[in-house]
Amino acid sequence: MKTLQTIGGNSSFADIVAASKQDHAAATRALVILQEKRLVRISETEILHVHLTKEGLEYAKLGLPERRLTTAILELGGEATLEQAAKRANIPAHLVPITLGWVKTAHWCEVSTHLQKVVLTAKAIPEKTDVERTLEFLATRPETSVEDVPQELRKNIETLRRRRLAVSKKHSKRYVELTSQGWQVLKEGINVPTEVSELTPELITTHQWQKVTFRRYNLEAPVTPSWPGKKQPYRQFLDELKTRLVTLGFEEMTGPTVEMMFFNCDALFMPQDHPAREIHDLYFIETDRSGQLGEYEKFIEAVSQTHENGWKTGSTGWGYKYSRSEALKMILRSQGTALSARKLVSKNLRVPGKYFSVVRCFRPDQVDRTHLTEFNQVEGIVVGPNLTLRDLLGVLQRFAIDLAGADRVRFKPDYFPFTEPSVELQAYKEGYGWLEFGGSGIFRPELTLPLGITVPVLAWGIGVDRLFMMRTGIDDIRMLFSQDLDWIRKQKVV
Repeated sequence: MKTLQTIGGNSSFADIVAASKQDHAAATRALVILQEKRLVRISETEILHVHLTKEGLEYAKLGLPERRLTTAILELGGEATLEQAAKRANIPAHLVPITLGWVKTAHWCEVSTHLQKVVLTAKAIPEKTDVERTLEFLATRPETSVEDVPQELRKNIETLRRRRLAVSKKHSKRYVELTSQGWQVLKEGINVPTEVSELTPELITTHQWQKVTFRRYNLEAPVTPSWPGKKQPYRQFLDELKTRLVTLGFEEMTGPTVEMMFFNCDALFMPQDHPAREIHDLYFIETDRSGQLGEYEKFIEAVSQTHENGWKTGSTGWGYKYSRSEALKMILRSQGTALSARKLVSKNLRVPGKYFSVVRCFRPDQVDRTHLTEFNQVEGIVVGPNLTLRDLLGVLQRFAIDLAGADRVRFKPDYFPFTEPSVELQAYKEGYGWLEFGGSGIFRPELTLPLGITVPVLAWGIGVDRLFMMRTGIDDIRMLFSQDLDWIRKQKVV
């Protein structure tokens, strides 16, 4: 109280602690008591600080990769393959697909495909963008308040955060102000009694405990929060999801993260010239080695003929010359359905049987609040004789209610390359609205027959990332893998 009086009756908490020469805990306790007595008023302001990441500092020095890539294409005559331009610009292989996405977004290059190679034709590029100017500004400051960033550059901070070139963090600053009652008490004069907060052996042996005044113990005073160890919230949700699927009678499927094109695409009746198999939609493994089918070698001939002419499926196929070397190329798994294909050729497959997988998948994409380059997919199959579309709709409805806590569900026709008919499930949750929950269908004969399956196979997939977002009420998909300890600590343990 006296310190506040000497510094004008209004000050930040940090300045009060310094001026009163009290420790942080003692000053906090005192302010709680004064606030209860309405002698002071405490307010809190959040200040957003921002600083560049290691990658951001590197780009501030060398330039953004999209500018370096476009500059390299201009130096190569205005047109070059993505591989040539990336090599000249010295862009690491793992950043090439992401850089391509930013070049396309900036409209600095025209993108085309020739002989299965991505070809870029460069346009003129501006001198310096606002994003680059913001990057340069932040590079000169280890950490700064957003308010200190020039007004015309502030809007670019979110872009830098999405690209993980900058990190922002909120800092709370408390202010304390004397109330009119507080000023009145000071005017009347304050007698500061000596109070004891701890009973020591010395007080007991000297009988001084009978003469001192003990500080009252406030049961309602705030204490330092304690955070017990617990699982990361999204990891906990996925484990819970697995448990629920097992209780519904499903058996888990597992498979490799590094997959062959054969299981990721070919066995699913996806033609080898499909656009989704280009470098901007798949992560290719940088190796000269090809995958080995081993015990599954016997299936490639039937899959090959199905692609070329339809084989015995009743289809006309895709009508092209199937490439075995293309089928054995190594990629990062781009879809969980690859595990379903592997399960159908497994010697451990049981008919009838129900199977599911919860796996991480990878696709080059521009990271923002709705997209990541890696994500989880929950997929499953039900194999058995006499299965129909009605059975599939029943399974989907049960998932929506049991797994998502949906209030209502609805179905609409859809298209997927490897199912016919195909159905999209939409779920409604009060306060969140309608959400696309998952896709499903019955595997086509062009998929099942070459793999030796002669009974119907119901297939379904759940957008598990968005399912978790719906359950927790978050609207930024990056929070699923957040390292924000404050957010993680506040998530409830189920």
